[in-house]
Amino acid sequence: MYGTQSRRDVAYEYQAQIPVLRPSIHARRANITVKFQDLYGFTVEGNVDDVNVLNEVREKVRQQGKVWWALEASKGANWYLQTHVSSTLKSSLKFSALVNAITLKRLIRKGIPPVLRPKVWFSLSGAAKKKSTVPESYYNDLSKAVEGMVTPATKQIDHHMDEPSYVAKNYDLPKSQLISDLPRTFPGHPWLDTPEGHAALRRVLGLNYVAALLLLVMKTEEDAFWMLAVLLENVLVNDCYTTNLSGCHVEQRVFKDLLTKKCPRHYFNEKCRIYAHLEDLEFDVSLVATEWFLCVFSKSLPSETTMRVWDVLFYEGAKVLFHVALAIFKMKEDELLMTHHVGDVINVLQRTTHHLFDPDELLTVAFDKVGSMTTTTISKQRKKQEPAVMAELDQRLRRLNSVNGDDK
Repeated sequence: MYGTQSRRDVAYEYQAQIPVLRPSIHARRANITVKFQDLYGFTVEGNVDDVNVLNEVREKVRQQGKVWWALEASKGANWYLQTHVSSTLKSSLKFSALVNAITLKRLIRKGIPPVLRPKVWFSLSGAAKKKSTVPESYYNDLSKAVEGMVTPATKQIDHHMDEPSYVAKNYDLPKSQLISDLPRTFPGHPWLDTPEGHAALRRVLGLNYVAALLLLVMKTEEDAFWMLAVLLENVLVNDCYTTNLSGCHVEQRVFKDLLTKKCPRHYFNEKCRIYAHLEDLEFDVSLVATEWFLCVFSKSLPSETTMRVWDVLFYEGAKVLFHVALAIFKMKEDELLMTHHVGDVINVLQRTTHHLFDPDELLTVAFDKVGSMTTTTISKQRKKQEPAVMAELDQRLRRLNSVNGDDK
């Protein structure tokens, strides 16, 4: 555990003591914009209705904690581990095991209490198993081995705000779509935006927004490192963070295909699907979804809503990202169908994500109204889209090399 641990714990205890805000009806009517701190210490801007929602979420978190603690008291501290091993379920027809598995899935979708997240994520995601395959000193040895080392990767992590990203410069991608550098990772947070926070974040690896929230949840750099490892190696699509972002491009194409299938027809006009309307506007979903997939929603959604998405992600896999992305479009279907410009679409979606303080609202749509998806279905879609993506990236690279050659 690193040196700033006590400071963060004090900050969390302070957060727990923040009084519930009770805006008057006059303030509600005036729709006054206020700043307030969320469950993880982030300063958020919203109206008084957002404050009320956050107060309700805090209460739900407390109530959900009681449910988990009761289960631990009756079934043992690690009861959820008995339900996660699929081979055990296949070889055993015990009704109790099946009931536990169903209970666990339902509980995780309702949210893991913040205090239990570190150990539940670490166990159910596969991070604990991955860590057990290497020597105990692996992370410390790795950190010492690269301490002070300057490589292309460390340069990319440490680049200044005014330096163009290597990926953006070489692959014609907007810099705003990429994972940001250390100083811009959650600026103003009482721990992350400090020299100690930047140093910890750099050591964990530099997928800044993702690593930052993992550090806040897991409490130690080492555990955050293993969670990041399992996320990249076992949960997300391959090559999502390579220089050409090929994996992310594949996810975009899969998402576009799902959007055409999962969003229902409008009642009065078969052609007025969301996707058809967006196509008419020449809106590319990658304008918003690239950030969603690259940052795993950590930069787009409020912190507790992101954590709730990750609760399910670490248990059910990457299909969850598609459920959530589709749900965001589904929730604003009517409003999106009224837009006339690409900028209007982006504004609607960004306003929606930034104010989704109620995780239950989002996840209910994601799993009850979007339609079912399986990991196998997503894998098939990825394989279908990969050849076109690689061909497109190869063509782009050849064109870029040709232009650079002409400039010489």
